[in-house]
Amino acid sequence: LNVNETLIKPLERFRKEQLGAMKEEKKKFDKETEKNYSLLDKHLSLSAKKKEPHLHEADSQVEQTRQHFYELSLEYVCKLQEIQERKKFEFVEPMLAFFQGIFTFYHQGYELAKDFNHYKTELQVNIQNTRNRFEGTRSEVEELMNKIRLAPQQHKRASLFTMEGYLFIQEKRPAPFGSSWVKHYCMFRKETKKFTMVPFEHRSGGKLGDGEFFTLKNCIMRSTDTIDRRFCFDLEASDRPGVVMTMQALSEEDRKLWLQALDGIDTFFNLNKAITRREGGAQLDEMGFTIVRKCIGAVEARGINDQGLYRVVGVSSKVQRLLSLLMDTKEDVDLEGSVEWEVKTITSALKQYLRSLPEPLMTYELHGEFIVPAKCGSPESRVNAIHYLVHKLPEKNRDMLGMLVQHLSNVSDHARRNLMTVANLGVVFGPTLMRPQEETVAAIMDLKFQNIVVEILIENHEKIFKTAPDAAFSEPMSLSISPPNAPPRQSRRGQRSKRPVAVYNLCLELDNVSNHSSRKEDTPMGSMDSLSSQSPTPMASTSPPGPDGNHIITNSGDLLDWPLSNSDQGRSTMVSWMNTTLSTTPTSTTPPSPSLSQTPPLFLPTASETPAESSGNRKAKAVYPCEAEHSSELSFQVGAVFEDVQESREPGWLEGTLNGKRGLIPENYVQFL
Repeated sequence: LNVNETLIKPLERFRKEQLGAMKEEKKKFDKETEKNYSLLDKHLSLSAKKKEPHLHEADSQVEQTRQHFYELSLEYVCKLQEIQERKKFEFVEPMLAFFQGIFTFYHQGYELAKDFNHYKTELQVNIQNTRNRFEGTRSEVEELMNKIRLAPQQHKRASLFTMEGYLFIQEKRPAPFGSSWVKHYCMFRKETKKFTMVPFEHRSGGKLGDGEFFTLKNCIMRSTDTIDRRFCFDLEASDRPGVVMTMQALSEEDRKLWLQALDGIDTFFNLNKAITRREGGAQLDEMGFTIVRKCIGAVEARGINDQGLYRVVGVSSKVQRLLSLLMDTKEDVDLEGSVEWEVKTITSALKQYLRSLPEPLMTYELHGEFIVPAKCGSPESRVNAIHYLVHKLPEKNRDMLGMLVQHLSNVSDHARRNLMTVANLGVVFGPTLMRPQEETVAAIMDLKFQNIVVEILIENHEKIFKTAPDAAFSEPMSLSISPPNAPPRQSRRGQRSKRPVAVYNLCLELDNVSNHSSRKEDTPMGSMDSLSSQSPTPMASTSPPGPDGNHIITNSGDLLDWPLSNSDQGRSTMVSWMNTTLSTTPTSTTPPSPSLSQTPPLFLPTASETPAESSGNRKAKAVYPCEAEHSSELSFQVGAVFEDVQESREPGWLEGTLNGKRGLIPENYVQFL
């Protein structure tokens, strides 16, 4: 009996040729699996702030890899099916031959063979049938593979769950470690609202960890404005109050399927586009006024003394949920009596609603006109100009703005407790109430003036909203000539309150340093850096304007010629309207010219026109500290003395020498000795 020939060699040949080839296929499949999951992890970690072409290219690459992996998986399964079928005859047949040899070689074996004959015959028939069915089975598997490849959605296996699949769940860690995203296999049953999630790690052979489940309360989609990842949504559990779980789907299509299964709420607030309401977008209608009144009433009743009111923001998902409920006509939300909603959530919802209006409250049309008086003019002329413009707003806008500003005035009255001064409220609500239609560099430079307009509204709300503007003033917004730019000293954080307010005032000469310091002491806490809260007075004039043109007093006190021809006089009603206040100031020693057509006085001349000491080797002393923002500027402390100080070609700057180094000095930071 040759056991080696009849049994061992056939089995060895089967192992090498068939099982060996299958092992190579498995290695190839494992390699492609690792590559696919690595690419998917990298893709899901892409920042939502990447450019759209980059994101589309990444999506396309992931889709191609996924399709290749899908086809490879089908082929691998087909090979497994083939090897399983081959084992049934290529392994069993040598065993049968071996036993046949044993039975026929030994007499006892022969006798046993006779007893075993019917089993042997039946097994031979089965082997032959299996061999015959092998080709048919393989063709059926290939046909099924092609059907699945063409229509994968139609061949999904039946499941007890409404939705199941892989999700990445954000796990927050203590500071400063941030958060991590862990892959879970999640299952959801809509009938019972049971959501089950099990940690999954493909590198460990697909072993699942201990699962956990909870009862779903609601689901809200997350926009890329609130998180730096795509395809995200938030879940809130009814048995875990206050806990919000952020999850990331594998693609936008996958997120839509999850949101559909979880009855998710799609976010309708978009900060970048003006939106219209179809069953509940932000509008200035009766519902809009009701929402704002509810929020204001709740804030004044529950949180008027909360520190950082309107500056501290609420959780994005809770804010969106509150807005959804407020805009749902079937829901009656009690904000004043319910402790479910935090004050910071209510204030954030109010700001979000106002930002989501199709047009800002102070309108795109009047945005530029509101900015002009914030840049120049006396305090009284600013108030008069803004008073006039507020009454040009549409009635609903004016009513909503008046209601909101009255509330902000009440908030500022409690500034000792909530620390929200008029200046702080201006910073918070400037970009909310005013917004240019196009985001340009000039619009960004005007951000601080938006804050000033809001401060003026709050400080003068009684006059602006409860009295009509003076009919004696014509329309003040036809100023077509832009005043010169101020030096960018006001951008230094932490030093603004220590530096002259003249940096921000483009059209007035402020009092000297001692007068300015005394006024600062009377300024309410937190608003001393606000233009609207200052009261600068033009300095006394010692000589009238020259006949060749008018002069504009810049923020630094230098004198720039601003010619105004007879043809331009008709377009400058704003200039003459603002000069009505300035030219009648009792500090002026020279009355304005009686005729605007001859020498129209724009502003009073500065004291710098008076004869001064020789310009040779002039010295100046620093009255404010300054940190250089450019290599051409000088850094200095209070009391530093500069040598050889001269006028610079840059408006608002001087050139001087300090400790052997020559550079630029902000003119309004020094006094000449």
